Amino acid sequence: MRISASRLGSLLGDDRGDGPAYLWIADGIRAAVADGRVMHGMRLPGERELAPALAVSRTTITKAYSVLTERGYAQAKRGSGTTVVLPGGRPDEGDAEPLDDRPADPSLLNLVQAAPPATPGLQTAFEKALEQLPRFTTGRGYYSLGIPDLREAIAQRFVDRGVATSADQIVVTAGASSAVGIVLTALTEPRAAVVLESPGYPNTVQAVRGTGRRPVGVPVGDLAAHDEALARAKTCLVVLDFQNPTGGLADDEHRSQLARIWTRRGTTPIVDETLVETWLDDEPRVRPMAVHHPGAITIGSASKTHWGGMRLGWIRAPRHLVGALSAARRSFDLGSPVLEQLALDELLRTRPGLHPEMRRMLRGSRDRLWEFGIGCGWQATRPLGGLSIWWRLPRARGAALATAAEREGLLMLPGAAFAVDGRGLDSFLRTPFTLRPEDIDRVLPALRAAAERTGLSG
Repeated sequence: MRISASRLGSLLGDDRGDGPAYLWIADGIRAAVADGRVMHGMRLPGERELAPALAVSRTTITKAYSVLTERGYAQAKRGSGTTVVLPGGRPDEGDAEPLDDRPADPSLLNLVQAAPPATPGLQTAFEKALEQLPRFTTGRGYYSLGIPDLREAIAQRFVDRGVATSADQIVVTAGASSAVGIVLTALTEPRAAVVLESPGYPNTVQAVRGTGRRPVGVPVGDLAAHDEALARAKTCLVVLDFQNPTGGLADDEHRSQLARIWTRRGTTPIVDETLVETWLDDEPRVRPMAVHHPGAITIGSASKTHWGGMRLGWIRAPRHLVGALSAARRSFDLGSPVLEQLALDELLRTRPGLHPEMRRMLRGSRDRLWEFGIGCGWQATRPLGGLSIWWRLPRARGAALATAAEREGLLMLPGAAFAVDGRGLDSFLRTPFTLRPEDIDRVLPALRAAAERTGLSG
């Protein structure tokens, strides 16, 4: 795989700084490699091609590539040019998502994972975080609610979206699943029923069960069923912004009706906004649920917009609940790592949502999968955001399709994996589009072969 000179130039940008041009090029490529925009094994443009594209001399390109090689980010072979490498070897992709206990198999293609790669600028954010770290190392380093800087940045993001919020309403957590556990531990009794949407996110179901609470599934978007279930349960958890796996976006009227139901039932509502920033085409003109229902507890996460490896999330809650949440937070752990919090603070202040480049990547991958599925005769609502397409198959053979795909070297999840009770939904299939477009192109032949084997190819 090769990156063109024009593409590499666009990644480096126009800000050349005050230092030597060769360091600007080397540092820019290194940052792009660290963020995953330039991948391990990718061949860089030759000096003759790249020099005019960047308006520098060939000697400058040669020096830049030499610096990359010395730092362990590139290797040069006579006749093959300069190739990107990662210090320490090939990247470890990590486990699939939803997480399971099976060891990762690097030989398999992965259409399970619905989490994008790291945002551009991640390494720079960590470098700036290291500069700020001495402010905190003189203390003990335990911030059970989160460092003040990050809590203020998260609160400001709510303010920017029209929800009056102060830092004392924010609790920083180790991701959204941890936030679910903290809220349920603080505000519900053991064995309490929690109303969840079905299909929904498997890790959320596991988080509910992990606290000893009982998940009760209702169909996504069914207000009557939601209302009826809350006659027997006092807590619910909903995803209104690009719901996983369906990609659905609730409009303001739906949110207003939910608020009325919760008020009438005396419900403790938990709203998961992990995907709220993942719009792909036009930014939605809907108001956050906390505007419709001030008593709602909102959960967010950096995993889908910045990087899952940061393991940071947050809770926004009415002030009178923060004390209980704080006590519950300490029963899970004593606080999230300070360095990661400083890096996320930098990212939220400079680019709080999806990076435009990441948004373009997701759109391209979505469109490839969309054209494939429609060509097979599958049906879906084309998602305007989120990270996956939820297909209705012509026949109830989702489990058979996932099995056939694995024989082709492609991991997928059947629809039943997203049912709250783990059963049914065999007419459905989720296809995440978080792989890069070129990797989607590698996946599609295996998916087509599996679809043909199971009679689902049109």
